[in-house]
Amino acid sequence: MFYFCHFLAFEIMRKLFHATLALLLAAGVMSSCNTRVDLYADYKDVTVVYGLLDITQDTNYVKIVRAFSGSDETPIDANQVALIADSCNYPGRLDARIVELKSTLGNSYTATGREIVLDTMTVHNKKPGPFYYPNQRVYYTTERFNSNTATTKYKYRLVINKVSDTISSETGIVGGDGFRIITNSVIFRAEAGDMIGKVKFVPADNAVVYEVKMAFNYKEKRPGQDTVYKKLDWSLGTRSVSELDTENMMFVVSYSQGLLFNKLRDAIGNDVHNVERFIGNFELHVTAGGEELYNYVQINAPSESLSQTVPDYTNIKGGFGVFSSRVNVENILSPRLGISAITKTELLNMDWGFREE
Repeated sequence: MFYFCHFLAFEIMRKLFHATLALLLAAGVMSSCNTRVDLYADYKDVTVVYGLLDITQDTNYVKIVRAFSGSDETPIDANQVALIADSCNYPGRLDARIVELKSTLGNSYTATGREIVLDTMTVHNKKPGPFYYPNQRVYYTTERFNSNTATTKYKYRLVINKVSDTISSETGIVGGDGFRIITNSVIFRAEAGDMIGKVKFVPADNAVVYEVKMAFNYKEKRPGQDTVYKKLDWSLGTRSVSELDTENMMFVVSYSQGLLFNKLRDAIGNDVHNVERFIGNFELHVTAGGEELYNYVQINAPSESLSQTVPDYTNIKGGFGVFSSRVNVENILSPRLGISAITKTELLNMDWGFREE
């Protein structure tokens, strides 16, 4: 029987992919732990890999762990073993590298000769949970990955050389120079009814799934106290390309114009005495994910337990997990230009103590 640890991979990537999908994307799916499947009669080392390449990041991470085994006669408690670092980490450092492939003018992909050797680092701030903490080992590189152009496309092949076998996977790059958010202002109303707003963005190369997130920043000031910076953030959901509306070759995600006021009602409640609040920036974030990541998230439903069946989907040859790509773009909308005059007027008229700086 085999137990697989899926832990930190997407907690780290969520800092980058928020994971988004967090998408993940962002998220619960990626921090689960698979258990118990009759893959082999005898023990064999099984490698589990999670990696999301992001062309916008100065550091990219790949999580590489191993299976641990038990038998029906001597079962292993996955909850206990997951707390032991040596149960999931390979001893030493594996020979793990990423090979660059390029296609020009639609021709076949060929190796460019560039190979990025992954180093290891220990992350020291893993929060308490079902897996060992606070230290976690990850593989990483600070080399940047190339984005696609009109004439040149890139793929990247992950290769992990072990003593007995080789693990590999490939992914295209999500992103490109054209991927951007078109929406430069937002409108919300205290009594919105069924009125909607729209977030519009230009598609990303190789993306098959998107998540749109919003955030509202504001400050609170009380007599004799330091200023407190507040942030409300929320997701408008994750959608595949086939589920998105389009306008003029752009993707569109709609939102209720009452959303911000509903969030503020929940956050502020009756806390309206002796406090001044100042309107800050509004944030729009769009995260795009690759096909492999989308397939993995769709097929591997979240589990509230450390134990679930082995994934039906993996794009890791010789192992399990997912190697894919994602990218995030954002628009930071200033309170002066990015938040509509109607929204500001209604915020100032509420009894929440909002002011403009």
